[in-house]
Amino acid sequence: MADFPYAIVGFDLDGTLLDTSRDLGVALNHALALAGRPPVPLEETKRHIGGGAAQMLRSALTESGGVDEDAFPGLQASLIEFYGHNIAHHTELFPGGAAMMDELDARGVKIAIATNKAEGLAVRLFEELGLLHRFACVIGGDTLGRHRSKPKPDMLHEMVARCGGGPAAFVGDTTFDVGAAKAAQMPVVAVRFGFNDLPADELGADAVIDHYDELVPTLERLASVAQCV
Repeated sequence: MADFPYAIVGFDLDGTLLDTSRDLGVALNHALALAGRPPVPLEETKRHIGGGAAQMLRSALTESGGVDEDAFPGLQASLIEFYGHNIAHHTELFPGGAAMMDELDARGVKIAIATNKAEGLAVRLFEELGLLHRFACVIGGDTLGRHRSKPKPDMLHEMVARCGGGPAAFVGDTTFDVGAAKAAQMPVVAVRFGFNDLPADELGADAVIDHYDELVPTLERLASVAQCV
């Protein structure tokens, strides 16, 4: 295959590579029930996702009456425990994801994950889906410590280091992802089909795609434009 401009392509997990919304929604509603709060309709879960489990739970609690800070750690722990036992019932790759990874593999690209989901949960999810072998590394929100998770650039720097260095690009769906990539001085592509916390075209990404069959040519175009600047 022709040379590809990036040695590494990193992906966010929730809402970018995988549609985890239904499994996360069931776990969120488990925690909300423990708090005596009404459930979030599963089709509305996406607007609460982004930044990890604590952010998701805090967002839903805020909408339904506020956050009891004393009870919050226990609710978060219950959510994570429940999710860990029910992590892959409904989760799947977004359309075109498998073919896109096949194409990157054929180009000799190392595929990596940088997610604010806890590393152990991310690894377990990929194991259950039979996808873990596809990734050169999986960096979670707690891998380097919560204070170094996205939108800080630390996870993306670690991703590149673990993959052996080289030019890298990142793909995400939220301000956390775009902010981290920009801080890491890394080109970033946003997906319109994700759990966008702003409209995808307002995230500030270098490009936006609607389907994974657009990713490889989009990355090639970004690299070509950068060479001309």
